[in-house]
Amino acid sequence: MNVKQKLLKIAGKDNFELDENINFTYILRLCYKYGCMLIRGKLISLFKTNISSNIFVGKKVKILDKSKVFIGNKCKLHDGVYIDALSKNGVSIGDNVVLGRNTRIECTGGLGRIGKGVKIGNRTTFANDCFFGAAGGIEVGDDVVAGQFIRFHSENHEYSNMNLLIKDQGVIHKGIVIGNNCWIGAGAVFLDGAKLGDGCVVAANAVVTKEFPDNSVIGGVPAKVLKFRNEV
Repeated sequence: MNVKQKLLKIAGKDNFELDENINFTYILRLCYKYGCMLIRGKLISLFKTNISSNIFVGKKVKILDKSKVFIGNKCKLHDGVYIDALSKNGVSIGDNVVLGRNTRIECTGGLGRIGKGVKIGNRTTFANDCFFGAAGGIEVGDDVVAGQFIRFHSENHEYSNMNLLIKDQGVIHKGIVIGNNCWIGAGAVFLDGAKLGDGCVVAANAVVTKEFPDNSVIGGVPAKVLKFRNEV
């Protein structure tokens, strides 16, 4: 193992194929950054058996109701991540999960009725500025890769009664489910009741409102099946 590989291992990137054009100084900066993140992770996990001591935590990360947060090994919470875990089931994050900069997880929309919570599977990554509105529950599978500005809204308002204000008609919670091995393009929006099977691909800026079978390639507003992955 050469020096660069050793430094990458310290940074939490085991068995990573490094581009030959990346210089040694850049790697040193990266290792310093992840070294600081690892120290913050150990501080956050102190005396918490539900949070792994081997996680990477960026600057200005905030976690509310830590007793309801479960974080697996080698997760990365980048700068500005915000998690409010107040909910029935809490927030469960598997091993090797990445939450990009300024991503927010909010499990409860109002204190009159707490939300259901969030479950994210192993090796799933979200880029920066994603939002999880998890009042109705959000479940994301293993090995999902998602771009920037992904939004989940697992709550819908009733509005059919013309004699009442919309805000007084209550809400619906169906929940959102994302299967394993999905690729979600930047800016996609998932509304309450959305469900993806395994192996789905979602186009950038799609608005997903319903259920889709395994290996669907979907896009549009609202999203529809464009093709299946095994089709040329």
